[in-house]
Amino acid sequence: MATTHPTPLTNLISVEEYLNTTYRPDVDYVDGEIEERNLGEFDHADLQTEIAILLRNHQKDWGVRVVAETRTRVSPTRYRIPDVCVLSAALERERIITHPPLLCVEVLSPRDTLKAMRKRIQDFLNMGVKTVWIFDPATRIAHVCTASTMTEHKRGTLRVEGTKIKLSIEEAFATLDA
Repeated sequence: MATTHPTPLTNLISVEEYLNTTYRPDVDYVDGEIEERNLGEFDHADLQTEIAILLRNHQKDWGVRVVAETRTRVSPTRYRIPDVCVLSAALERERIITHPPLLCVEVLSPRDTLKAMRKRIQDFLNMGVKTVWIFDPATRIAHVCTASTMTEHKRGTLRVEGTKIKLSIEEAFATLDA
C-alpha cells in the first residue's frame, strides 16, 4: 500500500521569486506566502485616486513624493503594497521602497475589515512609518493609526505630525458624490 503525503495548503516562494514575478494585480508577500489584496471596485479606486491627487498636488510645497501601489519592503521577509505612499523627497528613488514612508494610506474595499487590516498596518508601523491613514468609502470614516493609537475621524483635516502633510476628509470623500 502506497503512503500518501498531504499536499501543503500553500507553496512557499522565495523573496527573489516574488520580486521577479509580475502579478496582476500586484500582491503582498508575507513570510514566503502570497497574499492577494482586495481592490478593483469603483469606490475604492475612485477614492484612492482622489487621495493620491490631493496629496500629489502639494509635492513641491511639502518636499515629498506621492506614489500609488508601490512595493514596500516592510521587513526582510515581508513586502506590502500600500494604496498610497508619501515619501520624503530627500530620499533616493528606489525601485522598491525600503526606507520608511512618512505616510501610508489604505482604502478599504467592501471585503476588507479593520480587524484584518491590523496586520498590514502593524507591518508599516514596525517598518518605521509614523502614521497610517485608513479610509472607508462605505462609512465615510477615516482612521489615523500611530504606534500607540487608532482614532476615528468623520470630518476635519488629517495631519502627519512633524510634516506639512495634511488632507481634508470631506474633500477626499467628496469624489464619491461626484
